[in-house]
Amino acid sequence: MQVAVLGCGVVGRGTVDLLTENAAWIAARAGEAVTVKYILERRELPDCPYADKIVRDFDVIVSDPEVGMVIEAMGGSHPAYEFSLRALEAGKHVVTSNKEVVANFGTALLEAAEKNGVQYLFEASVGGGIPVLHSLAEDLSGNVIDSIAGILNGTTNFILTEMFTKGKSFADALADAQARGYAEANPAADVEGLDACRKIAILTAVATGVLVPTEAIHTEGITAIRAEDVRAAESVHCAIKLLGRMVRTERGETFLMVAPFFVPRTSPLYTVSDVFNGVLVHGNFVDDVLFFGRGAGAAPTASAMVGDVMHVASGGAPVHRPWKRADAGAVTDFAHFACRRYVALEGVEQGAAAVIFGAVEPLAVEDGIAFLTDEISESEFFDKLARITAAGGKLLSHIRVL
Repeated sequence: MQVAVLGCGVVGRGTVDLLTENAAWIAARAGEAVTVKYILERRELPDCPYADKIVRDFDVIVSDPEVGMVIEAMGGSHPAYEFSLRALEAGKHVVTSNKEVVANFGTALLEAAEKNGVQYLFEASVGGGIPVLHSLAEDLSGNVIDSIAGILNGTTNFILTEMFTKGKSFADALADAQARGYAEANPAADVEGLDACRKIAILTAVATGVLVPTEAIHTEGITAIRAEDVRAAESVHCAIKLLGRMVRTERGETFLMVAPFFVPRTSPLYTVSDVFNGVLVHGNFVDDVLFFGRGAGAAPTASAMVGDVMHVASGGAPVHRPWKRADAGAVTDFAHFACRRYVALEGVEQGAAAVIFGAVEPLAVEDGIAFLTDEISESEFFDKLARITAAGGKLLSHIRVL
């Protein structure tokens, strides 16, 4: 099979490297050779060892009958979506690592793939080299998946790990992440939760067959996490992690969210640290399954991309059926989501806070007061907080408890 790679950045170059270096192994396992015929790249790359394969015009790729697959590693929604759709409509399989395109346009692209008898695969869009999507779609497909909790962004996990293990402030930990190349100069997509939001949308769609728009997912980042919050978490044997979560309750509610959580030591996610990702899936028969590994980087992401390539090249059956578009009732109003909460306040006494919040577990902190609540809903919490602020109190931190 001849393939074309769109983009020769970190992921695209890593994928071409893997296909080249492991060519004999891939051919033996797939039953045929997989060769890169074209690389679409608009930049000048005079030192690239694959310069002879570079083309500037996508029409060259989409009109070539010898190209059976397009590997999209461009990033961003446009023109990656348009190129992917055109490739599918031309009868070419598409493999991608582009979580933005999958989260925004997955329904249309899966429909186009089925209509044209080809596959649209995106294992690398969530969890880097962790084989979680294929497992959800096939190995766990007999289960009703009622919970997904994932550490889905290596940058934020590194920052929180540095804050937890070394006592750094958020600003210092972010600067270290940028110095190491883990965070971009503009880290907003990571630290504000957008990257994790796209990934939990994809995980949920694979598990349930329904793609929820990212704008319908409650999303918070980690920019407000204080060193004092990290110490408070440690005092109750918890770590703070940015989690993407899907929760289906016994009452038939479905919640999707991205937010920092106190993760107790008893959870398998507690030990997922540094730049690693972890996804904890609960099925009604399989119970808990943990997927763990490197969630980003050229090599792990290329590994997942080439795994999808080999699935197609070896004649594998379609992995993903078309998804439904979420309607208004697909996700329950987040105001009804209930859990325990960590709350830090100033300008109010512990006793007064207990009168408003009911039974609480006080925590020792340097400034103000802090405590853990019993399980209360979002709307109940903010109603109580309004009473606190009316009495002169001020919220310092609010973090949910897993």
